[in-house]
Amino acid sequence: MESNIRNFCIIAHIDHGKSTLADRMLEVTKTVEARLMREQFLDMHPLERERGITIKMQPVRMKYSNESGSEYILNLIDTPGHIDFNYEVSRALAAVEGAVLLVDATQGVEAQTLSNVELARTLKLAIIPVVNKIDLPQARVAETKAEIRNLLGVEDEEILAVSAKTGEGVERLLEEIIKKIPPPEFGARDAKLSGGGPVAQTRALIFDYEYSTHRGVIAHVRIFDGEIKKGSKLKLAASGEIFTVGEIGIFKPALSVSDSLGAGEIGYVVTNIKEAKIVRVGDTILNASSQREALPGYKEIKPVVFSSVYPEDQDKFEDLKRALERLKLVDSALFFEEESSGVLGRGFRCGFLGMLHLEIVVARLERDFKVETIATTPSVKYKIITRKGEIEIYSPHRFPDESEIKEIMEPWLKIEILLPPDKLAGVIKLLNEHEVEVGDTSRFSDTRLKVEGKMPLRELMRDFFDELKSVSSGYASLNYEQDDMRKADLSRLDILVAEEAVPAFARIVPRRRLETEAEAVVEKLYHILPKALFALKIQAKAGGRILASRTIKAASKDVTQHMYGGDRTRKMKLWKKQKEGKKRLSAEADYDIPPDTYLKLMKK
Repeated sequence: MESNIRNFCIIAHIDHGKSTLADRMLEVTKTVEARLMREQFLDMHPLERERGITIKMQPVRMKYSNESGSEYILNLIDTPGHIDFNYEVSRALAAVEGAVLLVDATQGVEAQTLSNVELARTLKLAIIPVVNKIDLPQARVAETKAEIRNLLGVEDEEILAVSAKTGEGVERLLEEIIKKIPPPEFGARDAKLSGGGPVAQTRALIFDYEYSTHRGVIAHVRIFDGEIKKGSKLKLAASGEIFTVGEIGIFKPALSVSDSLGAGEIGYVVTNIKEAKIVRVGDTILNASSQREALPGYKEIKPVVFSSVYPEDQDKFEDLKRALERLKLVDSALFFEEESSGVLGRGFRCGFLGMLHLEIVVARLERDFKVETIATTPSVKYKIITRKGEIEIYSPHRFPDESEIKEIMEPWLKIEILLPPDKLAGVIKLLNEHEVEVGDTSRFSDTRLKVEGKMPLRELMRDFFDELKSVSSGYASLNYEQDDMRKADLSRLDILVAEEAVPAFARIVPRRRLETEAEAVVEKLYHILPKALFALKIQAKAGGRILASRTIKAASKDVTQHMYGGDRTRKMKLWKKQKEGKKRLSAEADYDIPPDTYLKLMKK
């Protein structure tokens, strides 16, 4: 049975047709009835279909009979393409033996493709290169094959050509998957190792999970050794938690109950564990009495972008907490902890894998859980050495006073950019503006250059990706990975409204850009803050100095409109009284900043 199993995933840059190819495979293998078929079938969340991107991996089991009549089980894991969800790709690759590398014939090899290939090579997976969208008139099939040839060192005849839209070449691809992707290899499963049967040797890798209110954590697993049946007593290697299997099954792609899961298979296990934090992605499931070592798991997921999320209505704080807890059950990369702000009240400090991840989470909170939120300006984690010791900070308002700081360390990234040669001058200028240390520039293919470099993570968040797409007319692609920590010359910029510092507006900026940033923020707030009954002063302050200031005039009322004729001194007396009243009001009154101001300030 095991020799008829093929486990694989589809990897590609965003928008190269992964989900569409998966649709055609489901149709060819008749896994989904024609009447139930829809576009992007494996993209289960409405946000995925609306944006045309895959956010979460989705496994599915297909049965396929080849030309000789043999029946094969094909376990496919559809993966996201955007770099923010690269951790999903790494989890999928660790659970399979092969990968279909899909490249858009109109775009060619892009930066994220390089990253995915390196990941697959590290895990020693069989890679099947495929050129997609050959039906389009602008398809550059020959040039794209040349780029793949340079990347993988394969011959032209080894590169398949398909159209995921029309289905052309998909059956041949399925045949190649059977031929080139090896069946699962098994570790020592026999009874000699432990004196027991195959069940005593069970090892399964958790590559994902979901949560059910009634059944607890449902682990998505790849069985490497042994067998799992309903009622089996198993344990989690990391936590030592012992549980009894409530149900097992496969993905069709909906959960479908089966009698057992054997070595080499991919399926789900209902654990009945109600505490989600006990189950970790990358953990190994073992027999309850087993002393075997855990399988190599995944590196710890570390958030790189941080933002505070508050409910617009403080009465909804508990709703926001429940929403984040439930979202964490389906998104293991989300990090959050409770915090409070004098201005915004109680909320959560959240960690994300990137700006798109932040955007998706906020959208899901509002759409799936009906919680309207305020997200503060995103920031990164800084390591600061002060006179009292070393601290790590995420929030700009927790940045210590300059007199206390000895040294600031910030995270840097390694970046790779693929671009046409005629766009190089504009891109280099942009890189200089964002403090990029440009490294090697090499010819990737006849129509593409590869630029390598290093840059601060905070600069990537300063609309770098959008500006790169703009300056290259959409032709440049970016890939990045974490590098080391470096010294930084940074300062905290405080924003004062009505002479009160607003923590949510604070930001950490390079000292060389302090004045420019101060003027820009003050000017923007000047145009988006509503008027008050008193003159409203907006100031930007750093290092004990006011760097920029604007005043919004008080909302005026004509207090003399009821007066007709008479001596002017009567009107002057009323105006003086009004002026004194406004002065007294500005000294005593609180100014409430509308919630949508925070969102408007974040937007360009």
